[in-house]
Amino acid sequence: MRKWEDRLKKVEQLAQSFQLNPLASRYKPRLWQCQPSSVWKLFPRQSMAISFAQSSKEAVHIFALEKENTPQGQRIYLVTSYTELWHYYRTYPQSLMHCYEVIPEGAVCKLYFDLEFYKPSNQGADGIAMVSSLIQYVCDKLMEVYGIKCSVKDVLNLDSSTEDKFSRHLIFNLQDAAFKDNIHVGKFIHAILQPIPSTPKNSSFLDAGMNSGAKSGKTRAHDVSEENPAKTDELAESPQTKKCRKEEPNLSFLQVKNKDGRDCLFVDLGVYTKNRNFRLYKSSKVGKNAAFTVSDDNKFTAKPEKGVSVEESVFLASLVCNLSFTGQRILTWDDPGMKDLTTTTHKQQGSHQSSADSISGYQSSPHQNVDDFVLTLVKKNGIKGSIRRWNYFASEQLIVYDIAKYRWCENVERFHKSNNIMIVVDLKEEVWYQRCHDPECKNFRSSSYPLPQEICVRYILTLDDEDQAYLMDESGNIELSQEPEQTARISARPGEDSVDVWGGRQDDQDLLESLEDFEGKSEISDQLLLKCMADFDSQ
Repeated sequence: MRKWEDRLKKVEQLAQSFQLNPLASRYKPRLWQCQPSSVWKLFPRQSMAISFAQSSKEAVHIFALEKENTPQGQRIYLVTSYTELWHYYRTYPQSLMHCYEVIPEGAVCKLYFDLEFYKPSNQGADGIAMVSSLIQYVCDKLMEVYGIKCSVKDVLNLDSSTEDKFSRHLIFNLQDAAFKDNIHVGKFIHAILQPIPSTPKNSSFLDAGMNSGAKSGKTRAHDVSEENPAKTDELAESPQTKKCRKEEPNLSFLQVKNKDGRDCLFVDLGVYTKNRNFRLYKSSKVGKNAAFTVSDDNKFTAKPEKGVSVEESVFLASLVCNLSFTGQRILTWDDPGMKDLTTTTHKQQGSHQSSADSISGYQSSPHQNVDDFVLTLVKKNGIKGSIRRWNYFASEQLIVYDIAKYRWCENVERFHKSNNIMIVVDLKEEVWYQRCHDPECKNFRSSSYPLPQEICVRYILTLDDEDQAYLMDESGNIELSQEPEQTARISARPGEDSVDVWGGRQDDQDLLESLEDFEGKSEISDQLLLKCMADFDSQ
């Protein structure tokens, strides 16, 4: 028995060695030569898809799929690249016709709207005119609050209206700006729509969690005291809200009625939540035939890159999180009681930053362990640096940290007198580097340094297709990869081996006896092994 245990230990050591140092990586097809190896993984749960995407070295993203003939609301989660998705999206429109973009928690994103009203309850409502007025109003507010110039030509207008329902998606493709995340988008939209009288839909949106800061003890912007509502409103309003209230336009055109004839908003305020699923261009809801297409009144023109078709460029422009760290301003809508930090500028060319040390450590990113590591970089030699703000670019898996109270710059090899630095963490490449806000270092990027191994532990998921809960065949059909009973058993106890899968004790005993019999025989010659291989290859 001792001999068997020694051999088993050697086999386990060899297996571990081959896993760490494989002879060759498993072949994966590419759409064209310059593209990275493809990733196409399907998961039964969103949390599994998010964990896998965050651990992947490829530029992958998360999408939700709805299947026909499944319980309503049940979704499968796909992790793949934008290019890969578009390739199969147009190849298998039937299988992928109910597809949603997952907007990751904390990810920098575009300004977007979901607009709808029930036509029979709103006879005479001119949806096209309402969309046009809303776009103009939002553009005016972006200029008023953030100083950002935009027009209807910057807004992709998608339509999925039916005979009974008017439905639009608006995605603002601003030239040099994006929002910190969709929670800040929701706060901005709610603030600029405050001139509209309260509606049930508006109230439910507030109660659903837009004021996430309330959980951490912050003052809620929209709580109203019954004892002295006027005084409470005055204290609760942030400087940004006051700015928006200077001139209250007539927004009555945004008030519509639902199927029951009750007042509601034309703007759906419930689409600004964590890990939100937002329906894609050319996709419809399950059981429906109304897919999003470019509306007839759309004025936005996508600018295709080299090798990208016009239709694909529209698809890319419609993705809320398709943004790169290329110099855009990061827009925020901060909670009352905090300083008026309207924007944070992240420019590769460098820019002047106003100090905001009082908010050191403002919130935490989706990667708390990375936050803790960055703090070790700026808290040393008696200097207590802090994280002023972070921004997560899901498209590139970058977390950009604005640092306060620590201004050491590798370029000048000294501390800057006034301008702060940035620490950029590349989760895909597992490195970090320093950039600078000082104009003197406008094009500087420090050397890349590896992240500590303990924060690079990858989510352990096998890449073998047979271990996926779902597979897509060559015809584009998505089906369970295993029997329902086996899939349920593996999902319920992913860390336990099943006797039905691996066999019982009798099988183990038979295997042991076979091995002992084999060991007792003479050694097999190399010539015999080569002959067997040649016979196998010839078949």
